[in-house]
Amino acid sequence: MSALIQANNLHRYYGETLAVNNVSIELHQGEILALLGPNGAGKSTCLQMLCGVLAPSEGEIIINGVDLLDNPNIAKKNIGYLPDKPPLYPELTVAEYLTYAAQLRRVNASQIKDLLKQAIQQCGLEGYNHRLIANLSKGYQQRVGIAQAIIHQPEVIILDEPTVGLDPIQILEIRKLILQLGEQHGIILSTHILPEVQAVCNRVQMIHHGKSVINKKLSELKQSNQVNLRLQNTTDIEQLKLLPGVTSVSEVSAKRYILSGENLDSSLADISKYCVEKNWGLLEISPVENTLEQVFLNLTSGDNTIAAQVTQDAA
Repeated sequence: MSALIQANNLHRYYGETLAVNNVSIELHQGEILALLGPNGAGKSTCLQMLCGVLAPSEGEIIINGVDLLDNPNIAKKNIGYLPDKPPLYPELTVAEYLTYAAQLRRVNASQIKDLLKQAIQQCGLEGYNHRLIANLSKGYQQRVGIAQAIIHQPEVIILDEPTVGLDPIQILEIRKLILQLGEQHGIILSTHILPEVQAVCNRVQMIHHGKSVINKKLSELKQSNQVNLRLQNTTDIEQLKLLPGVTSVSEVSAKRYILSGENLDSSLADISKYCVEKNWGLLEISPVENTLEQVFLNLTSGDNTIAAQVTQDAA
């Protein structure tokens, strides 16, 4: 399946400052990609280049088979964008604003009525057509912002901080909406709310100092190559290092250890068998999962573990 977005080797300079350094981004239909990174990492610049708001200093961007730089008007028909501050006109009603958004997108006049109805239904705005945007809650204003991004039924939807400032119920509703949209579209989601990424995204790309340092499926990112081991009997650490696939051992408390090594998930049965044969009294064995918070914090603090991972991903 061809990619909806194929952005290759993007660079962006502001004067002499290199804000984005050789970043490539790929997105497919049915995929929800989280674009993460600390403030100033280059995420917003990447999003603006993908939307055609900024031209890259170097690199190419192909949107659904169309070169964004060579044919911007055609390529942008495939893009829907919700910036971190939704571009709403509070003095308009929902229907007036979405009609205006459709006209800006050069939607055929004969199609606007049907597309308006479809966007309102998709975003749960039924009954709000004639309400002034100024009188809507922030959660419903976000829904209107998403509706303007999909009014022309684009293949690609780019959402920048779509749940900032919402209450917990509104956040859950917007996440549900994103998941529904992700079934038919390709979505790029930029957010600082890491539980949101775990709730809706299936792939994570992290930008740090303008470079793409991690690009993995969420399930792969959680794998840590570590195992929890709890024994009934005291055991010498040097003996534990002889376990299948284990390269290092750390004792976290009495008779509880963290085993490290390559592909330890596939060695759990052999490790269990070895512990039983040694009569160590195996009480617990389970893989350790990375959390997205740990990966993000290690990345931004320059932890050596994540540095090794960055090298592996970039290779």
